[in-house]
Amino acid sequence: MNAYEIVLKSREKGRPTALKYIGKIVDGFIELHGDRRFADDRAVIGGIGYIGGRPVTVIGIEKGSDTNGKIEHNFGCAHPEGYRKAVRLMKQAEKFHRPVLCFVDTSGAYCGIGAEERGQSEAIASSIIEMIRLKTPTLSIIIGEGGSGGALGLSAADEVWITETSTYSVISPEGCASILWKDSAKVAEASECLKLTAEDLLRLGAVEKVVKENGFNDEFYERLGRDIAAFFAEKSEVPAESLVEARYARFRKF
Repeated sequence: MNAYEIVLKSREKGRPTALKYIGKIVDGFIELHGDRRFADDRAVIGGIGYIGGRPVTVIGIEKGSDTNGKIEHNFGCAHPEGYRKAVRLMKQAEKFHRPVLCFVDTSGAYCGIGAEERGQSEAIASSIIEMIRLKTPTLSIIIGEGGSGGALGLSAADEVWITETSTYSVISPEGCASILWKDSAKVAEASECLKLTAEDLLRLGAVEKVVKENGFNDEFYERLGRDIAAFFAEKSEVPAESLVEARYARFRKF
C-alpha cells in the first residue's frame, strides 16, 4: 500500500478502537471519570486493570464504533478536560507505582471555541511535560490515526509503538495539501511527503516498534498483550530517575 492508502486504512470503518483493545488485553478494567476541574471528557477513556497479572493504568482516546458511539466520544477529538483527566490518572499511577499504557487514535484534539477557552494548547503541553516526568514505566501505542498535538499529548512515553496500518503525523494530509499547495487534490502527494506510515516512522526513529496486525484476530491481541507485559516487566527493573532521563533524551534528540 502507498502512504495515502494507509491513511485511508487508518480511518477505516470497523477498525478496532481503544475500547476494543482494552476489552481484549486488559483484565478487570475499571473506568475512572473526570478531571476534577470541569467535566468527564468521553473522548478519553481511562482506568485501572491488569495485564499479565500486573496492575496498570490504561488511557485511550476513543473514537466510537457506531454513530451513537462516535457522537458520545466526540469522534475521538479530546477536550482540555480529557488531557487533564489523563494527567490526573498518570499521577495517580505514579503514586501507586503502576505502569501507564496509552492507546492513541485521534485525528487531532478538538478545536472548538469552548476547548480553546478552557486552554486546549496548555492542557496538551502540560500532558506532554507531565508524562515525560512520570517516575513509572510508560508505553503509547498508535492504533489508528495519530494526529498532531492531540496524539502527542498522550505519546510522550518511554517507547511509542504503532500498528502497521496506522499513521502518526504533525498534520493531516488534507491540511498539509491545503497549506502547501492550496489544493486538496494533492492529498496523496502530501501523504508521501509527511512520512507518516509505520515503516517511515520506524526508519526515522519516531517509533520503536511496528506491531503486525494479522487481521486483528485473537492471536493479535494475545501477542500484543504478552509484548506489553514483557515491556513493563523489563522497564519496572529500571530506576525511576533513569526512566525520566531516558524519556527526556528520547524527545530532545528529535
